[in-house]
Amino acid sequence: MLHPNTAKTNEITRDQLAPVLTLTPDMSKVRELRAEDTVEVQAFLSIRPVHTVVMSSFIIDNGIESDLNRGKFYGYRNASGSLEGVALIGHSTLVEARTADALNALAFCARRAETPIHLIMSSGNDAERFHLQMTGGMAEPRLKCTEALFEVSFPFAVQKCEWNIENADMSQLEQVAEAQAEIAFIECGVDPMLKDREGFLKRVARRIEQGRVFTVYSEGKLIFKADIIAETTETIYLEGIYVHPDHRGAGLGSRCLAALTQQLLGRVENISMLSNVDFTGAHSSFERAGYRRSDQCVTLFV
Repeated sequence: MLHPNTAKTNEITRDQLAPVLTLTPDMSKVRELRAEDTVEVQAFLSIRPVHTVVMSSFIIDNGIESDLNRGKFYGYRNASGSLEGVALIGHSTLVEARTADALNALAFCARRAETPIHLIMSSGNDAERFHLQMTGGMAEPRLKCTEALFEVSFPFAVQKCEWNIENADMSQLEQVAEAQAEIAFIECGVDPMLKDREGFLKRVARRIEQGRVFTVYSEGKLIFKADIIAETTETIYLEGIYVHPDHRGAGLGSRCLAALTQQLLGRVENISMLSNVDFTGAHSSFERAGYRRSDQCVTLFV
């Protein structure tokens, strides 16, 4: 989920975060969201379409109530009954909280999450505040990543690309999954092909079936890959940008990404992606492809 703030994310200490620890919030204002809440929730998320694209896309693809979300959606309502926060609490815990009360209550709710939480993403430093409240200050995240937000929209400079970018098919499942697993390991230190090979292959296969994986092959070898993780009517969120080691530094990645981006801008107005701030080589490639760095946020692996 994309959740950078308009202000830059600064390093903060636990002492600065400590005030988030409060007495038990009013949990009567938190409810698991149901199918009948869909229109209201989508309207709430649409206020910041780039930042909430992943949650919105999950609802479009799977519905609010679905095992495919790998978690459950919860909402926090104020005294008048209006939503002030929405969170998907589960494997990937994604939070859009517009008040401190909403953030604290949703974090408290996460203490009893049925699905083990792997990562937390939210606006600015909110992921850290959420984690502190969720754990009561009794645990540290396994890994903290500061990620840059890259965006592109029209006008967009057309670039020449000699490679043919196609939708992946099921015959490419193993190579695509191995490339994605390599990216995941570099990002968070966990290889999903080792941790949950069957489940990971099923998730990659579903993305291929949805037409959301794009590949370039040369002599039977995967040399470029990019995935649409989430899509709404306004924006697409890309992830899993992969270039084979033999082709890195030669401009293939930026040209293929630019060509794919040109195609996708025929479907939406904005394309965005997050990347660890330490991956400066990849960032240069993104910028050559026409993307601009617009903000940053924090992702916690727990």
